[in-house]
Amino acid sequence: MILWFEGPGSFTGEDTVELHCHGGRAVVAAVLRALSTFEKTRPAEQGEFTRRAFHNNKLDLTEVEGLADLIDAETDAQRRQAQRQMDGALGDLYSQWRETLIRSRAMIEAELDFSDEDDIPDSVADEIWVELAKLRDQIVAHLSDARRGERLRSGLQVVLLGPPNAGKSSLMNKLAQRDVAIVTPEAGTTRDVLEVHLDLGGYPVTLIDTAGIRESAGMIEKEGIRRALVHAEKADLILWTHAPNVEAEELPESLLQSGAEIWRLNTKSDLGPIADHDSFETTEEINVSVREEGGMNTLLSSLESFAERNIGLIENPLITRERHRSHLTQCVEDLDRGIQAEGFPIELRGEDLRRAADQLGRITGRIDVEDLLDVIFRDFCVGK
Repeated sequence: MILWFEGPGSFTGEDTVELHCHGGRAVVAAVLRALSTFEKTRPAEQGEFTRRAFHNNKLDLTEVEGLADLIDAETDAQRRQAQRQMDGALGDLYSQWRETLIRSRAMIEAELDFSDEDDIPDSVADEIWVELAKLRDQIVAHLSDARRGERLRSGLQVVLLGPPNAGKSSLMNKLAQRDVAIVTPEAGTTRDVLEVHLDLGGYPVTLIDTAGIRESAGMIEKEGIRRALVHAEKADLILWTHAPNVEAEELPESLLQSGAEIWRLNTKSDLGPIADHDSFETTEEINVSVREEGGMNTLLSSLESFAERNIGLIENPLITRERHRSHLTQCVEDLDRGIQAEGFPIELRGEDLRRAADQLGRITGRIDVEDLLDVIFRDFCVGK
């Protein structure tokens, strides 16, 4: 079957033909061989169709990134965020801010060009800077999002931490619903970091099992403990595990300053209560038993609630990449310089607005982004 898409209404904005054939490898290979005999025909490069759509103004760069995220989405929350970005929510916001800056700069330059004719009252010029201050505050509020969008793209990091034989690996296997970690009665079985990706209520969570924390450990186990602490310091949530049949260990002091939320997880609750508790304060304490499945629903429900609080979609579009954040931060700095330069030559203040607008233009891909395009499109498959 052959489908004809006439430009500019096609995905790329150009005339496009799609060939639909049976999916067997031999059939597809034969079709490709036949196509290769046509003059001026070649295989598409990675992301070439989407790249053409970008160059033909069918998509801006944030929409291209949204498409990439949609292809890679593993959970429903990631899919919804990617779809919203692909539909233009983020790009439209940045384009609107950029248009405000360009319009304001035009008014300021008009003030410069016609300064002797009194065509632009001082009150109008003052209003421009008041509006720019409001825009600056909007961008700062947009940046103050606790990296919600980036964390949703990559998934929350939840680290299982605690002394050896506290039931971390058994809990990991139970939550993953498969054997990820080796479980034995011998203390110190887990020496390296193990990761499993979970979908909890539509939210992406990376659960990380680590080596047991203890003072007396061999060289290999000490390296495992070091790696465990490195991951814990970067975590969004630490599940500090403890069991009735293991010797208590104190939570490392450095983790209390890491910024991660810390829950106390009393594992092996079927063996009885835990006599000695750690001294740190916790926002959540849960008793669980993998053997009897006690408390597992409570733990899963609490983890889903934690994910929703931290990476659940909100009404306003979210920043999804570090490059967006970098350009927005620079935009605010340029705006601050212009707003605070009262009394300086108007040409200098206008230049600050130009730079601020350019930063927003680089996010949507309309200014000086050729070097960036190769990085973005190399992760696309050939068909996109």
